[in-house]
Amino acid sequence: MSEGSGSSSRVKLGITTFTATSIAVADMVGIGVFTSLGFQVADIQSGFSLILLWVAGGIVALCGALCYGELATALPRSGGEYNFLSRIYDPSIGFMAGWLSATVGFAAPIALAAMAFGAYFKGVFPDGPSQLTLAMGVSWAVAIIHLAGLRLSSAFHNISTIFKVVLILAFIVAGFAFGTPQPISFMPHTVDLGHITGAPFAISLVFVMYSYSGWNASTYIVGEMKTPQISAPRSLFAATLIVLLLYVGLNAVFLYTTPIDKMAGQLEVALVVGKHVFGDTGGRIVGGLICFGLISAISAMFWIGPRVTKVMGEDLVALRFFSNTTEGGVPVAAIVLQLAIVTLMILTQSFESVLEFIQFSLTLSSFLAVLGVIVLRIRQPDLERPYRTWGYPVTPLIFLAITLFMLVYLLIERPMESLAGLALLLTGLVVYAISTTTKYETSTVPDGDR
Repeated sequence: MSEGSGSSSRVKLGITTFTATSIAVADMVGIGVFTSLGFQVADIQSGFSLILLWVAGGIVALCGALCYGELATALPRSGGEYNFLSRIYDPSIGFMAGWLSATVGFAAPIALAAMAFGAYFKGVFPDGPSQLTLAMGVSWAVAIIHLAGLRLSSAFHNISTIFKVVLILAFIVAGFAFGTPQPISFMPHTVDLGHITGAPFAISLVFVMYSYSGWNASTYIVGEMKTPQISAPRSLFAATLIVLLLYVGLNAVFLYTTPIDKMAGQLEVALVVGKHVFGDTGGRIVGGLICFGLISAISAMFWIGPRVTKVMGEDLVALRFFSNTTEGGVPVAAIVLQLAIVTLMILTQSFESVLEFIQFSLTLSSFLAVLGVIVLRIRQPDLERPYRTWGYPVTPLIFLAITLFMLVYLLIERPMESLAGLALLLTGLVVYAISTTTKYETSTVPDGDR
């Protein structure tokens, strides 16, 4: 085993802009976009307002991506928020964000995606293995591929993501070509002003933003990119823009082809649309599409989650075991740890409750990171910034305003879950305090940035 970090490993590993983009696309396009519209149409029945929801969510995500692009090039290292918050504020703040990612931040979404894969697979092949067996099987299979080496995992991930995007595009084209147009308009009307300024629109935007979560995925693997100064900002922007277009296209075809009353209140709205447009066969096609989408999403999270643990191990002697990598740059111990947590969550069915209380913490972490763009501009104006956030300071302020609204909404609507998420962060602070009884040390973060 050897430790793979720094510029030498970057050259050896050489993740390309394309792979970094596919990781972010795969991380974003999970189950959310296939389920959200059914709840949105219950209160909003304007085609323009509904599409505007997904455009607005995409613009906010793009603002975040542009800000993270500056952070990733000014503070080039893997780890995402762990790296950013450690160097902008304090290592203890970064560790809390890293603790969340290393324990349940990626494991819980993987477990949920794996169980969803099992459910949709059973819908396509009713006589197949049990949902639990399928969930365990897909989790272990993807983990083994990532353990096998960067070359195999890159090829697998790129192919699965390309296939997912092609299937979604094919579904959009087929829906518009063969679906029966519904009496819904995508042009703005005076009534839309009431929709846009109303509470249902604001609440729906919160859930739309959850569907875009993952736009920051490539910042977790900056240290493994061949040319991070170029690949990081390009992959962040390209992935978010691609997903914005896919989301708008999918929701447009849902509304264009299927009566609103059939979708209202339905969780599996994509299956409802598939069956309405193409019959029972259409339902199976959509089920298969979602299965492929979930495989690449699981792959993305198995890729980026362990990298946070690896970087934390580089910094803290108490966690040094997790920094070890193979000659090919694979953090075996970190991947095995994540797989163990995923397996435990699937077996105990605890992932849904975990997901409910980590949303506040994850949103808070991204809020602090984007705020860090402004903090660094003030505190370190001479810091080398190969890429600067387009539209600064408006861009970060848009993201911060919407994210702050989400934080307030979560505190009001889900106070217990939000407080539980904060408690998990504080647990990380305790672990950090215990870990730093052995001197905090790192060879990759300059002393002045700690």
